[in-house]
Amino acid sequence: MICTFKKKLAKVLCGVLVFTQLGTMQAFARPDWPSDTGIEAEAGAVMDVDTGTMLFGQNSHVEYYPASITKILTALVVLEHADLTDTVTYSDKAMNSVEVDSGNKLSLVAGDTMTVEDCLYALLLASVNQAANALAEHVAGSIPDFVDMMNAKISGLGCTESHFANPSGLNNDDQVVTAFDMTKIAAAAYSNPKLLEISSAKSWKVGPTTNNPDGASVRNEHRLVITEDTSSEYYCPEAVAGKTGYLLKAGNTLVTYGEKDGRRVVSVILKGSPRQYFIDGKSLLQFGLNRFQNVDIAENETRYVTGEDQVDVNGTSYAPSDLAIQTGKKITLPKDATFADAELSLGAVPDGAPEGTVGVLNYIYNERKIGSAYLMTKAGAEALAAAEAAGGAETTAAEETSGESTDAADPSADDESTEDEMETMVEAEVTTAADDADNASDQAGSNDVKTGFPAKILLIVIGILVAAAALTGGGIWFMIQNNRKEAEAEALRREKRRQRLVAEGGDAEAEFNRLLEEKRKRNEERRKR
Repeated sequence: MICTFKKKLAKVLCGVLVFTQLGTMQAFARPDWPSDTGIEAEAGAVMDVDTGTMLFGQNSHVEYYPASITKILTALVVLEHADLTDTVTYSDKAMNSVEVDSGNKLSLVAGDTMTVEDCLYALLLASVNQAANALAEHVAGSIPDFVDMMNAKISGLGCTESHFANPSGLNNDDQVVTAFDMTKIAAAAYSNPKLLEISSAKSWKVGPTTNNPDGASVRNEHRLVITEDTSSEYYCPEAVAGKTGYLLKAGNTLVTYGEKDGRRVVSVILKGSPRQYFIDGKSLLQFGLNRFQNVDIAENETRYVTGEDQVDVNGTSYAPSDLAIQTGKKITLPKDATFADAELSLGAVPDGAPEGTVGVLNYIYNERKIGSAYLMTKAGAEALAAAEAAGGAETTAAEETSGESTDAADPSADDESTEDEMETMVEAEVTTAADDADNASDQAGSNDVKTGFPAKILLIVIGILVAAAALTGGGIWFMIQNNRKEAEAEALRREKRRQRLVAEGGDAEAEFNRLLEEKRKRNEERRKR
C-alpha cells in the first residue's frame, strides 16, 4: 500500500513539474521575429531609423555596385560642409570626368554656375553626374579629396562593408556597398532636414545656365514618392523620399524613406530589375512600417532607476533615485511583442558618451539588437535633454549604434533614370566604358535570409568564379586602374566591353565604336589646344 501511495505521489509531483515547466515556457515564449516577406531583387534590407534595428535582410552583407544611390551620401557630405547659397562653378574637370552626355540632363557646360542648393536638386532629383563632380570640387577642392570625405563619413556611421570611389555613382570596381551599410547611410541622410526636403520634392526649377537662360525644371523620378494614383501598383502613401539608380552592372538600385504613425523606416534594393525594383522597395518599406512597433525605453524601464536598494552599475553603487534613463530612445519590437519580451544587458560607458553617463542599456530580441539608451545621473540626463531640445546633440540611431540582421552579381558607367529611359542608360554605360577600370570586385559571403531561387544561387557561384578569376590577374589589374594612360590597358578594357556588348545584341557594339571615336576626336582637340 505504501508503494502504491508513493507511485501516486510521484505521478502527482511529475504532473506538477510538467505543468510548471509548460507554464514557464509559455510565460517566456516570445513572438517570432517577422520574416514573412521577400523580394525578387538579389539583395535588400529595411531598417528602423530611430533605433537602428535591422528589420529584414536578404543578402544584405554581400557587396554590389550602388549606381546613383551613391548621390545620397554625396549630398549628405555636401550639406555638412557647404552653405546652400554658395556659388558652384562647373569646371572642365567636373564636366569631363564623365562623358558629356552621361547624366547631363540640364545640358550644362564648363563655366556654368549654380548655387549649392540648385546643384543638390539637380543631383538628387535628376541625378546629374556633373553636379556631383562640381559639388565635390567645391567642398573638397578635388574629387579624390571629396571621396576621402565620403569614406570617412561612412566609417563614422559604422559602415565596414562598403567603399566609395567617386561622388556620382558611375561604375568603379572599388565602389561597392552592401544593403546593410546602405540603410545606415540612408538613415543618417534622411535625418538631415534639408536633404529630406530636397529628396521629397516633386520638382524644382534651377537657376539660369548657358543653355537654359531662363532656368530649367528637374523632376523627381522615384515612382513610390511621386505616384498619386491610388490604383497604381506604385502608389505608396508611406513613401516620403528616396533615390533611384541604374547601371548595366548594378541593375536597378533603390533607396526609399517612409513614415507612418511616428515611425521612420528606410528600405534598400540592390541588383533589382526594371519596374519590379519599385515593388520590392514598397514591399520592404511597408513590411517595416506595418509589422513592428517602437516602444519608449525611459517610459517602460524600471530596473536601475526604481526601488530603495543600492544598484551596482559597472562596479559603482548608486541610489536608484540618483539615476535616470536617456529620454527619447526606443526599442523596435514585433507588433505582438511587449517591452518585457526584450532582454536587457548593461554595457560600459563608450568613448564620446555625454557627461554623466554611467552605462548603456542594450536591448536584444531573439538575438537581434533592437535599441539602446544611456543610463545616466539625473543631472547628466537633464543636461543632455536640454542640449537635444536646443538642437545641439542630434544624432540618429545609425550614427550611435549598428543593428545586426539575421539573415552576387555580374560585375560600365551610369546615367540615372526610370526604366522608360533604359535605352539612354545603355548609351551612358557605353560612353563611359573607356574611362572606367574593368576590375572585378571580391564578393563577400552572407548568412542573410535567402530567397531560395536556384537562379540566384547560380549567380552567386558565377560571381565567386568571376571574382576569383579577376584576383588572379594580380598586379596587372592594379596597374590598369592606376595608370589609365597605358594604351595596352585601355585596349583591354575596350575589348572586354565590346565583347559584352556583342553578347547583349542589337546595335550596342556599333554605338560603342561611334562614341569611342567621338571621344578620340575630343581628346585630340584638347591636346591641340
